[in-house]
Amino acid sequence: MSDRIEQFTAFRQRLNERILAQDNQVVRRFFALDTQTYKPGALDLKTKEMLGLVASLVLRCDDCISYHIAQCVEAGVSEDELFEVFSVGLVVGGSIVIPHLRRGVDFLDQMLGKDAPPATAP
Repeated sequence: MSDRIEQFTAFRQRLNERILAQDNQVVRRFFALDTQTYKPGALDLKTKEMLGLVASLVLRCDDCISYHIAQCVEAGVSEDELFEVFSVGLVVGGSIVIPHLRRGVDFLDQMLGKDAPPATAP
């Protein structure tokens, strides 16, 4: 696992624990609602994570994009499926999504242990 992925995962876990340690029912209930939302139901986990990824792309949240990419990979979403999800997010969100898409693909490549392709001359 790359340093970026390890750092992202450790930071998220540490801060989630810190946040949930507070006696704040609103925050706890929201976190519980998020957890419940992604459990399999009429839609399976894989589909829900792909939907979460599209929403994250459209909202341009890099942390959410990284999280949902990791969850998609864990749920068995293929690279081809991920790129179709990326295309939906790009079409819905427009060109402003492109920088977030780049960071998301970089995160995916690190998760999959892929090296970035060599830069080509203009």
